[in-house]
Amino acid sequence: MTIGLLFGSFIFFLLLSVPIAISLGLSSLITIYILNPISVEAFAQTMIQGLNSFPLMAVPLFTFAGEIMGRGGISKRLLKISSIFFGRFTGGLGIVSIVTCLFFAAISGTGSATVAAIGVIMIPAMLKRGYDKSFSGALVATAGTVGTLIPPSICMVVYAVAAGVSVTGMFTAGIGPGLLVGIALIIYTYFYSRKHGYQGDETTYSFKEIVSIFKESIPALLVPVIILGGIYGGVFTPTEAAAVACVYGIFVSVYVYKEVDFKELPFIGFNACLLCSAVLVIIGVSSGFGRILTITQVPIKIANFILGITSSKVLILLLINALLLIVGTFMETNAAIIILVPILLPVVEALGVNPIQFGLIMVLNLAIGFVTPPLGANLFMASQISDIEFDDLAKAIVPWILVMIVVLLMITFIPATSLTLPKMLNIPI
Repeated sequence: MTIGLLFGSFIFFLLLSVPIAISLGLSSLITIYILNPISVEAFAQTMIQGLNSFPLMAVPLFTFAGEIMGRGGISKRLLKISSIFFGRFTGGLGIVSIVTCLFFAAISGTGSATVAAIGVIMIPAMLKRGYDKSFSGALVATAGTVGTLIPPSICMVVYAVAAGVSVTGMFTAGIGPGLLVGIALIIYTYFYSRKHGYQGDETTYSFKEIVSIFKESIPALLVPVIILGGIYGGVFTPTEAAAVACVYGIFVSVYVYKEVDFKELPFIGFNACLLCSAVLVIIGVSSGFGRILTITQVPIKIANFILGITSSKVLILLLINALLLIVGTFMETNAAIIILVPILLPVVEALGVNPIQFGLIMVLNLAIGFVTPPLGANLFMASQISDIEFDDLAKAIVPWILVMIVVLLMITFIPATSLTLPKMLNIPI
């Protein structure tokens, strides 16, 4: 009865295009008033407690850091560095776009910010070199998904809070899968470019020019070193690293590259607040939603139901992946994490899957949703910044999705892809 009422009303409100946070709240209140699993006061207290989390402070801080660095000229310097090493290969501009997205993901922590910062420069450049319009947009949109995997990732912070695991452990485990996605995309880009005759950039750099570009790019290259080195070196926590990233981003953007005026900072901060406010509201309401699930033992019932269908670990993991892929196409990523973790985590733990490995499985599944219609947030972003029709991007994105699914299956069935690095660094998982 509780499952039907809670999820039935939630889906009903979503079909009416009610925002996710409000849908969660309304479905929770309807369930409370009809079945009375908890009091309204307890629901409200749980919402507040859900936001009273030190790790969650990293969400607005990393959002602001990504905003300031995206506007501060850091992406331009990273592109120049990538061009020196990869620009001359077949499909060089596409490979440069992917490599730069990997670097920028370690700064912004979000997929859409990565697409915007890199796509606005690289898509026109690829079109000028004769690349197919839809291919260029799909490439940048897909490469932007690594922003959810390469630390620091806001999605990983949200999962860590929801699952009660280490944020540092999630960040460390995300490096391997993030690099795997990047390598897989580069391989596909190379063979596609070779087939269609997309040659590399013939620009040659003198030793003096290379030294000058490196010198100019040092502040940009130091960003992931400072953030990730500080976290893994035990100098500061991920939340404190987010604050350090903000300060360093302001210093570099305002005083080093001088592409952001100090007077613009309040507006950038305001925009960052708008971007993360919806996420935080969803987290708060979802905490109350999750409290109802826990008290009524819905996760345990669902886990027992799934485990009762089959005892095959492979089949169950494939079913969970299929579910997450479908959910990612229509639901905002952080909301999906908050809602589904209490339900699915008991299932995978019963199968012997490490919670951190499952976190990477979930994040990558939902990241694929960034480039899968009808939600396709990265596709919309790529379409807006490049004037490419969304329908054309939706057709061109299919092979890219298949490439990412191959990597997803590797992460699902080869735990070492995500757990090896944390074990090597003796980080608790």
